[in-house]
Amino acid sequence: MAVTRLKRKDRKNKTVSRLEVKFLKLATNIEKGSRSAQSTTDQLAKNNAILAELAKA
Repeated sequence: MAVTRLKRKDRKNKTVSRLEVKFLKLATNIEKGSRSAQSTTDQLAKNNAILAELAKA
């Protein structure tokens, strides 16, 4: 069976859907009550806490 090339529209859809998935994986949604709320134990939260303490002083 011969390998067929994708038509231009299908190649575009493939690329767009791949980029959409990449964007959604990178997207962060930090809101109150959100399932993806920022953890209090991750490094970013620790850094922010330290910076807040230094800003007070």
